[in-house]
Amino acid sequence: MFINNQNITKALSVSAFALLMLTASCKKDFLDVPPQAQQPSTEFFVTSEDATRAVNSIYANLREWKQTAFAAIAVESIGSDETEKGSSATDATFFNAYDNFTVSSSEGQLNDFWKAQYQSINLCNQVLDNVPNIDMDASLKNRYLAEAKFVRAYNYFRLVRAFGDVVLRLATPKDATEYNLPRTSKTEVYAAIEKDLTEAAAVLPQSYSSADIGRATKGAALGLHAKVALYQKKWADVLNYTNQVMGMGYSLFPNFEAQFRIPNENNSESVFEIQCQSLPGVSGASNSQYSQVQGVRAQSGGGWGFNVPTQALVNAFEDGDPRMDATIIFRGETTPQGDAVAATGDNPRYNQKSYVPFTRPFVQNEGEDQNVRVMRYAEVLLMNAEAANELGNSSQALSSLELVRARARGSNSSILPEVTTTDQNALRLAIWHERQVELAMEFDRYFDVIRQGRGAEIFGPKGWQANKNEIWPIPQNEIDLSTGVLTQNPGY
Repeated sequence: MFINNQNITKALSVSAFALLMLTASCKKDFLDVPPQAQQPSTEFFVTSEDATRAVNSIYANLREWKQTAFAAIAVESIGSDETEKGSSATDATFFNAYDNFTVSSSEGQLNDFWKAQYQSINLCNQVLDNVPNIDMDASLKNRYLAEAKFVRAYNYFRLVRAFGDVVLRLATPKDATEYNLPRTSKTEVYAAIEKDLTEAAAVLPQSYSSADIGRATKGAALGLHAKVALYQKKWADVLNYTNQVMGMGYSLFPNFEAQFRIPNENNSESVFEIQCQSLPGVSGASNSQYSQVQGVRAQSGGGWGFNVPTQALVNAFEDGDPRMDATIIFRGETTPQGDAVAATGDNPRYNQKSYVPFTRPFVQNEGEDQNVRVMRYAEVLLMNAEAANELGNSSQALSSLELVRARARGSNSSILPEVTTTDQNALRLAIWHERQVELAMEFDRYFDVIRQGRGAEIFGPKGWQANKNEIWPIPQNEIDLSTGVLTQNPGY
């Protein structure tokens, strides 16, 4: 949720390759009007205000249903060992196929996830193709282009780690021959992502005034670049980019649990988060239901109860680690905000990081204001530790790791002892463990385990198969629409 006036406005969703225009607002509730009309890009991209609205639409799109709710849960979370479907046994049973790796290419959430990323990419490409031609302040123009490159890189990163080779579209199609493109190799897609992030980081500011809190920053571009390099095992690059971010003034928020609450959004630990707000009577493209779908089920002021923590996640926390209670809402507990959770119900646990107090009821069943934390400074430190260890610098690795553990430990010296081993493999496992518990329920665990080469070991009991389940199937609907130009991933 934006915390001051003149914030990034909610605007625009896309139908095909037309911009769906919304009227701009200067208030923290972004836009409070429904879509008014469609305009071709040649008529729309004329003034500086048009450029502003177009860039704002990119951010608004990041929080829509397919980006942050069921499709994201299916593709980026349910397959891990830290989450399971939740809700009731008979509700949304399609999630089970993601949990046990029997999903078919025709399952709808795959298609929704794919479409959501390309819809966002199209918004970015519209900006990158048209804003350069607008007569406006040059520095603002360059910043807008850098913001679009950052978000496009984020979308492609989500696609490439989920599907492997994907369609690489870096401009809006100009004629029919450019609409139906084949898949591009993962290596080339990663190269395009890195190019966007390099160019974005060179232009984006380190911070904004309160009017623009929530926009992509230099730190966000460098942090995401580090993560992209992490997935390619480019350890020197990971170390370089994280070192730069560590010199930018970020800090760990003192209270681990409180950093995830609405009053503490966009705090000193926030590297990038999706700004969320809900409007009465407006769903889908305009509102975020990220918290609603994961909220405590069958409880007044709660939610739908999907994507719940597993017993395996509970077991992963060391004795006394306060992050367990800050990450998981247990049936029968009272939250730090004073909400009494019923002792009976369908699920024994819920995601506390997405929790919104029951006193803030969901807006007409259309979502809530809880931001989605995409990257926190804690993750930057853990990436730095992992890269340093892989490069043989155990001293730096231990230092960055200890910063994360020290915040979790607080003043209780009897828990979470400092890691001191300099054995590379032992330290690697310690860092991986710290990622598991520090970033739990943040939609990273599934892909973390796969990039670490431990899919068969950890997910095998659920049905995960090597040389197949490292990536999901390409949506069959997209293959059909391409008349076979798109090919399917092996094993599906």
